[in-house]
Amino acid sequence: MRLTRLGAGLPLLLAALAGYFLFPDYLTLFTSLFILAAFALSYDLLQGHAGVVSLGHAVFFGTGAYTAALLAAHGVQEPVTGLVVALLVSGLLALLLTRLVVVGNDLTRLLITLGIGFLMLEAANQARWLTGGADGMSDFTMGPVLGLFRFDFAGETAFFYSLAVLVLVYAFLWRLTTSPFGLALRGIRENVRRMPAIGAPVSRHLATAYTISGGIAGVAGAVLAQTSNFASLDMLGFERSAEVMMMATLGGTGSIPGVVLGAAGFSYLKDALSAVSPKYWHLGIGLVLMASVFVLRGGIAGGFTALLRRLRGRA
Repeated sequence: MRLTRLGAGLPLLLAALAGYFLFPDYLTLFTSLFILAAFALSYDLLQGHAGVVSLGHAVFFGTGAYTAALLAAHGVQEPVTGLVVALLVSGLLALLLTRLVVVGNDLTRLLITLGIGFLMLEAANQARWLTGGADGMSDFTMGPVLGLFRFDFAGETAFFYSLAVLVLVYAFLWRLTTSPFGLALRGIRENVRRMPAIGAPVSRHLATAYTISGGIAGVAGAVLAQTSNFASLDMLGFERSAEVMMMATLGGTGSIPGVVLGAAGFSYLKDALSAVSPKYWHLGIGLVLMASVFVLRGGIAGGFTALLRRLRGRA
């Protein structure tokens, strides 16, 4: 059984709900994990399914965060409304950038997306009157979700709010990647030269995937800004783009539940290793990533699938 099936998400959902009862003092940590998982899923639509590698995916994450923060600062404090607007703004930005990103090979895409990321970061830094510059934005408050559920100090509303967003993103991407469009993306990833021979519009499919991916990343960024009451330049930075690539690689690109586990595993490793060595924790992350590539081929999802095959073979 492949981990890409929708049913594999049920144990993950049950584990998240169990965390609410077993670890009530860590709801803020769970909230951040759910947000990172949604962000990683948005990136995996590009790399894992369409074969498009990007080093500037945080551009859309940060755009969504600043969109939600600016809306709240100007009186639009309902969180779901902010999510919808962040989705539209980030998706529109991704659509405008498709002409630059979709055309070319992997090397040119890496360079272009990296350059776009640096340009957007510097633009946000210079527009201090709008973004707050290096100090970020914190002078806004969020209203109740749907007018009913206020964000509380314990983080219960943020927990269920971010979990609901992750579930919707998970279900949507599962349906999208198992549709004929998703199968066409996989065909493009495997052999981009053969797909036009069967009538698949490669450029249009890649542009659509890039737009959808950017929109979902913006939603994840908006949730982070809303639940933390803060938006900052690091949400647009290269480090966040690199981290989301690591999450997808660790979990197993192309596997939706694997990427969710990869995001959770990366976050745990980052916190644990930085507590052991705040200066050299990157070394530990690098070793784990190398092991996931050479030992667990296909990441966590690939290792689990290989284990199931061995158990079935013995049976």
